[in-house]
Amino acid sequence: MDVITWYLEQRSPEALIPAKPPRLPVEVVRAEVPSPEFSRFLYTAVGGDWQWTDRLGWTYDEWMAYLTRPGLETWVAWHRGTPAGYLELDPQPGAQVEIAYFGLLPFAMGEGVSGHLLSVGTARAWDLASRWPDLPATERVWMHTCTLDGPAALANYRARGFEVYDERLNEPGDEDEGETPGPWPGARRPT
Repeated sequence: MDVITWYLEQRSPEALIPAKPPRLPVEVVRAEVPSPEFSRFLYTAVGGDWQWTDRLGWTYDEWMAYLTRPGLETWVAWHRGTPAGYLELDPQPGAQVEIAYFGLLPFAMGEGVSGHLLSVGTARAWDLASRWPDLPATERVWMHTCTLDGPAALANYRARGFEVYDERLNEPGDEDEGETPGPWPGARRPT
């Protein structure tokens, strides 16, 4: 199966176009305590239907090593005490911050939460050095998405002011859509 991957970026905080408030009220809060259990839950709950499989085999120690890196931040959208989605900021060399993972749990889709969470998370990428004094001020925020992600992903990123700087087509067979693992074996999103 051919898969198109788009790479998007912002080069200044002024590029961010905030979304309107979501229909589903949420509070976006930073998860300040590194928790492999919680991060793995978010990863599988959000990504299980979208071919997120690269971290499924990570051990507890691998998760902890990743989560305790300076500047790595997880921001969670909460609705009435329940996680609705999350965004992960990964600082990189050259004063860059990658939005490494971003997405919603199924109940929050279509409620305006995605644009709001992306707005808040992108703003936090731009001011990351204010919370991590050993990091340089952010000069670039970037992310990628592909045709295996949610159908509204690319439009949401563009609506928040991200611009496509690269597009790649994988060779047939490089990506296998196959069955998605769901948040746990045998789980599937309601249709």
